[in-house]
Amino acid sequence: MSAEAAASQASLLAPEVGPDGVAVVTAVVPVAPGAVPVQHRVGAAFDLKPLNPSSKYVKLNVGGSLHYTTVQTLTKQDTMLKAMFSGRMEVLTDSEGWILIDRSGKHFGMILNYLRDGAIPLPEIQRELEELLAEARYYLIQGLVEECQLALQKNEGYDPVCRIPMITSPKEEQMIISSSNKPVVKLLHNRSNNKYSYTSNSDDNLLKNIELFDKLALRFNGRVIFLKDVLGDEICCWSFYGQGRKIAEVCCTSIVYATEKKQTKVEFPEARIFEETLNILMFEAPRVLDKALLDTTGSGAASCPLHADDEDGRERRVRRIHVRRHIVHDERPNGHQAVFKD
Repeated sequence: MSAEAAASQASLLAPEVGPDGVAVVTAVVPVAPGAVPVQHRVGAAFDLKPLNPSSKYVKLNVGGSLHYTTVQTLTKQDTMLKAMFSGRMEVLTDSEGWILIDRSGKHFGMILNYLRDGAIPLPEIQRELEELLAEARYYLIQGLVEECQLALQKNEGYDPVCRIPMITSPKEEQMIISSSNKPVVKLLHNRSNNKYSYTSNSDDNLLKNIELFDKLALRFNGRVIFLKDVLGDEICCWSFYGQGRKIAEVCCTSIVYATEKKQTKVEFPEARIFEETLNILMFEAPRVLDKALLDTTGSGAASCPLHADDEDGRERRVRRIHVRRHIVHDERPNGHQAVFKD
């Protein structure tokens, strides 16, 4: 190493103390002969002092995140920031006028926007929402704290993933239905469970039933439990359960008795299925009754239990809907009159 290089390195390793008590390093940048020495600050001095009451603008250094705002914004709501910047508290300020707040600056921009506007769009990710809640509590912003807590409560009761269990046994099915406090909709579809040939539209209608089941599962995700059964003894059948018991059933298959052969027909009663799905929502628990609605309709059922038939011992009934009855064609030689049978 040359003598000049050693002297240059020595000058870098021997910082001088400036008049303001800040360590100053003088570094020579060898870009050209006669280069001008450049001073770099490796430390900063912070002083505690009250904010100047006449200041309208404030420079904030929040955990390394720099923000420039007004005193009016910071004192707009009754928060810890109002106490800091109304002159009642001393603030930590560096020699360049930046006020230091020893907190993470990740969400401080949202804090400022809430102080400006009184409302902000909250983060959708739960972890970021929890971080914002922690900052709102630190700065004592009560309104933002309540909004974050309410959003977290909604997220706890909502699962963004739509899960549809597949039934593996009758015992498992009964356990799911009896242990759930939500209504249950089950679709049983088993195309192979047929000893006759299908009519021309049966395959299309079977697919339509499956597609409707998937759409309803997405639409009412979190409110209704949807089950699929591919092992049952029906070809296509919907079942609706509330409070652990079967409420309704929609069977979508029938046998068509033709002159020479029997055929299985699958129907797609979309309106009836959708109606029963809406009816099953009455069995959501806990069920909140709207007193104003009851008063308006003049219903006195507010004080009555949902199922009064339990008290008088009457048997609960299940609505069973078969979309089409069996059709028999008369094989007499003079005609083919259709006769409906149960």
